[in-house]
Amino acid sequence: MTFKQKIHTYYLQMVQDRIDVFKDMISALTEDSKNDAKGSAGDKHETALSMMHIEQEKLTNKLKEAITQKAILDRIDSEAVASAIIVGSLVQANGIYLYLSVALPKITIDGINVIALSPQSPLGSKLMGNAVGFEFDINTTHYIIESIC
Repeated sequence: MTFKQKIHTYYLQMVQDRIDVFKDMISALTEDSKNDAKGSAGDKHETALSMMHIEQEKLTNKLKEAITQKAILDRIDSEAVASAIIVGSLVQANGIYLYLSVALPKITIDGINVIALSPQSPLGSKLMGNAVGFEFDINTTHYIIESIC
């Protein structure tokens, strides 16, 4: 498995784990609200039920976001290599590895830090479509694209 494939697989698993956690949390809240409805009455009950519903909505939104991220990752061919940067490219710029996919937390694979970023982010949008040797500035940082996988 190539370095890029390891990164892609790790991020896919990370997003799938998030989906599973959110589904479990939503199920637990649903079960709690059913159990709470059986034995309580009054204002405190209504407030608790309302708070559970709000929390469930938040979790549902996070679940939808994670499902969207997984769908984007699922469409990426981790074996594809292009001369210009596309979604799914692993780019080395200024010694930093950047994986253009979706905005996800920084990870370490084989002792190397990797940052996943969205093509719509300021840095991602500057990278898209460019090739090795391209130079640009964002804020006060000067970037040089060193390699593309």
